[in-house]
Parts: sequence; C-alpha cells; structure tokens
Amino acid sequence: MPPVFKPFTAMHGWALVAGAVGVVVLVVLGKSSPRNERIARCILAFLCLAAFAYTQFAWSMYEGDEDLDSALPLQLCDIAAFVGGFALLTQKRLLAVLTYFWGLAATVQALATPAITIGFPHPAFVAFFVHHFAVVGAAFYLPIVNGWRAERPWWKDPLRAWLWANVYFVGVMIVNKSMHTNFGFTEHKPVNPSLLDQMGPWPIYLIWMQVLCVVLFCLLSLPILTKKSSTQKES
Repeated sequence: MPPVFKPFTAMHGWALVAGAVGVVVLVVLGKSSPRNERIARCILAFLCLAAFAYTQFAWSMYEGDEDLDSALPLQLCDIAAFVGGFALLTQKRLLAVLTYFWGLAATVQALATPAITIGFPHPAFVAFFVHHFAVVGAAFYLPIVNGWRAERPWWKDPLRAWLWANVYFVGVMIVNKSMHTNFGFTEHKPVNPSLLDQMGPWPIYLIWMQVLCVVLFCLLSLPILTKKSSTQKES
C-alpha cells in the first residue's frame, strides 16, 4: 500500500518547496535569453497539456476503486491546465486571462489543501503536484516573462474570468447531476480539510465560493494592470 498523504505535514511542505523551486527555475530560465524563453515556455506548455495523460498513467499504478471524478478531465484544474498550455503556445489574450486568474485563485488553493490521499513516492502524488504547479507556473510566466497585462478598467478581466468560471460551474453541475460525480466540488466538499470547510454547509458554501472568487480576482488584477496612457494621465 502507498503511504497516506496528510496535508500540512513535512511531506506536504517539501512538495510545495520543490514545486515552487521548479516554477522559479523556469521563470528565471525564461527571462535569461530568447532561446531559453522558448525552451522554458515549451516545457511549461508540455507539462500543462500532458497533465491529464501523465496523471491518468500515475493513477493506473494505484490499486484502488476507480471513479469518474478522476477518470474524466473535468475538474477546474484539469481545464486550467489545458487552457494554460494553449495560452503559453498561442499567447491568446482570453486564455492568458483564464490561466492567470484561475491558476492563482483556484489552483493555489488546491496546492494549499490538496484533495489527494496518496503520499510520496507514489507516482500519483508526484503527478498531482507537477500538474498543479505547472498551472501556477503558467500563471506566473505569462505576466513575468511574456509581459501579459490585465486590461483597464481594473474590473474588466476579473469579470471575464469570473463569467467563464461560472460557465464551467454550470456545466459541471449538469454533469454532476447526470453522472453522480463531484467536479468542481459542487455536490459536496473534498474529503481532506480545505477552505470550503469554513464556508458552511451545502449549498451555502457555493455562494461563499462566488464571493471569494470575486474578491481574489479583483485583488489579483491590481499588480498586473496595464500602465495608463499619456492621454489618461493628462486627463
């Protein structure tokens, strides 16, 4: 049997340190030269786009009950990984918006309170953290290395990210009801401790999720706003 993962332990802490170091290395590599930027961006894009594949391969080594929640790429972080990979390769603005806001508001939460019960050195543990840090890495890489910035007024891109997040939540609610799954944790909270535990019972915590989402998106937009034009400054 693989070791049991418990959040807020040394195992969890070292996984966060290793992932953070990996992100910093790729960002520094991307800033060092145009050639290295292409290399770093392609590595991150690969880790994002291949996340579901290597995660599924890792879980195939676990002798446990299979469920649709892990068999389909419909968790928000699964979608964010695909979006982040294509954002890095295409530099499309909408994809960059979703990668940045979803990655830093949602995926960081997943790293802080992982919904996983298998510990190191099982491949499923490694794949989980590589997957989520790849999304976070893309979210940092786009503004720091590629120079992407949020549009003014300050609420425009947060609103766009929030609307698309709700498109996702409505979609997975329909899937959850029809397939008895729990994508996006819209049916019940994760087994492991999480921020949702502080938000009341179902469905109250779904409302607080919306509030937290709006607050985080708005705060995240402030450090990366485009500079005011000279015309705006004069006015």
